[in-house]
Amino acid sequence: MSKDLMDLVLPRMARRLDRQLRRYRAGELNDDQFTHKFECLLQQQYNWLAKKGIPEVEAALAIHGAVLVLSGPGLRAEAAEQGVPLEVVEYRATRAAAADVAENYGISEARATHRIARIVAEYAE
Repeated sequence: MSKDLMDLVLPRMARRLDRQLRRYRAGELNDDQFTHKFECLLQQQYNWLAKKGIPEVEAALAIHGAVLVLSGPGLRAEAAEQGVPLEVVEYRATRAAAADVAENYGISEARATHRIARIVAEYAE
């Protein structure tokens, strides 16, 4: 996965997700509305990457990886709540994301796990 691709995807998703989270926390969006907007955001990112000529699998891996990177605070909170190391929670989330990519894009789950884990390792705080 190209570092340039993640340098495009992460800031773009972060800005949009931050806007939605602020609205959600302010009570302007309920759970269903936030979920719908989040799904739309992911689809928009996927479409944007497709227009840039990024192959479907690469786009899916980048988006799933970016979601995990941007979910860092939530993953840390979950790890603390469960009393387990952050790496355990990150690994579970990475495997779930990889399973989704593998199921929808026809690559092996192991390959998807490896690629998403590399993104999280490189970009997570």
